[in-house]
Amino acid sequence: MPPRPMLGADTEVALDGVIFGKPADAADAVRMLSLLSGRTHHVLTAVAVRWEHAFEIAVSQSKVTFRAVATAEIERYVATGEPFGKAGAYAIQGRAAAFISQLEGSYSGVMGLPLYETAAVLARIGFPVL
Repeated sequence: MPPRPMLGADTEVALDGVIFGKPADAADAVRMLSLLSGRTHHVLTAVAVRWEHAFEIAVSQSKVTFRAVATAEIERYVATGEPFGKAGAYAIQGRAAAFISQLEGSYSGVMGLPLYETAAVLARIGFPVL
């Protein structure tokens, strides 16, 4: 098999200069989601690709606005288990989509792998995706 590029990506949520990683437990998930409720936050996903002697990175930046979310809704969402392992304690592609009133930027970037930026990085190192 011919060599393939190595790709890594990670996502962080930022609100008022504070980085929200993955929640440690249910209480942490409730805390994060309560802080995001009714607010606009930033989602940053970095992509790094290495292939042969080339190394490239790109960052996707998006703005996500949550509607005001009642504490009971947040607790029910956390009880589903979906927030765990997710930056900011939510998955835009899952049940939390009901919390999002506006998205400016990359849907796939908020999911965790910004496809536009990934394709651009791959093209820059000479590995076309199409």
